[in-house]
Amino acid sequence: MADKEVVGEAVPAAQRSGWASFLKSITTVSGDLSSMTAPPFILSPTSLTEYPAYWCEYPELFASIADGKTEEERSRTVLKWFISTLKGQYTSRNETAGSEKKPLNPVLGELFYGEWPSNHTTLLVEQVSHHPPITAYRVENKAKGLVLQGHNAQKTSFSSGSIIVKQIGHAVLTVTLPSGDKEEYLITFPRLRIDGLWYGSPYIELAETSWIQSSTGWQSTIEYKGKGYFSGKSHSFKATLKPPTSQHKPEVIEGTWHTTSKTANGLVFHDVTPPKQEVTVKPIEEQDEWETRKLWSAVAKGIREGDFETASREKTTIENEQRQRRKDEAASGQPWQLKHFTQIASDPVYERLGKAFKANPPTEDGYVFLDNAPF
Repeated sequence: MADKEVVGEAVPAAQRSGWASFLKSITTVSGDLSSMTAPPFILSPTSLTEYPAYWCEYPELFASIADGKTEEERSRTVLKWFISTLKGQYTSRNETAGSEKKPLNPVLGELFYGEWPSNHTTLLVEQVSHHPPITAYRVENKAKGLVLQGHNAQKTSFSSGSIIVKQIGHAVLTVTLPSGDKEEYLITFPRLRIDGLWYGSPYIELAETSWIQSSTGWQSTIEYKGKGYFSGKSHSFKATLKPPTSQHKPEVIEGTWHTTSKTANGLVFHDVTPPKQEVTVKPIEEQDEWETRKLWSAVAKGIREGDFETASREKTTIENEQRQRRKDEAASGQPWQLKHFTQIASDPVYERLGKAFKANPPTEDGYVFLDNAPF
């Protein structure tokens, strides 16, 4: 009886039957759930192409990576910055909307441009594939010699009452030092477990392990513990920063990635309770038709206003236009041309640095930036 009362509070009355049907349908699907249509009330007004902005919600911390005087200092700051990106990516919608929301599925060629004027950091995102959905991005601070480039895809499945999301892809942070030398950091992603489905209030818990491998030999291993059915604390993690040789002792950091963490001697390592900096974008009227916020403006308006009928109708219109575009391209023999990236069969940085991750595939594809940013 308690569960039913929670569902009644979390799911709008007009959407309860749709939510129940959705839950029933995901339990019968054995493959990828990415293409399934979620009930309108669970949709986010934000497209997945905006998510790379979470990499730089603390732009000053990102910029400070370049200020490290030693390989250890820089590796430590990279770890701190990475941990500080997790709250925005995986819990911010729970705090603002009351539960996790399903982002809008981007269309092929969708674009998102943004910047953080306080320290001249820029963001460029392009949806480089629709089936499977893959998002490529580039974050750059030229003054500090920092470039983060990566791509992300997801495979989802249902298991033991939760949706399991395997994040596919990786990111590479390149730091150009004043000497002209370069350091590279290969970053892999954690798996996600979406719980709370039966209560109509989905939330994300991170699972398993991700790594940050530096070309200098320093390595960070991040183990995500989370809350189990009977024990544990939500959003908890344990990170170990390991030196390339035995000259230094590994450093262990523990805490919760959505609030604070501490070192073994009790010092605060990271703190994401201070206000974040939102990415700045051009007004919608100045955006190109392929830019995210202009493309989805009518859908987003409907979702924000609770007008799910209009949101669904506008969303269907966009999706039907995309299906027709793909048919026309196939008939003409002229496939869609990417604007900012080109795909490569194997990423050499992943091949070189990813050898340290025995649990990951030995090779992985990537995307090369075409050096034509509109900044």
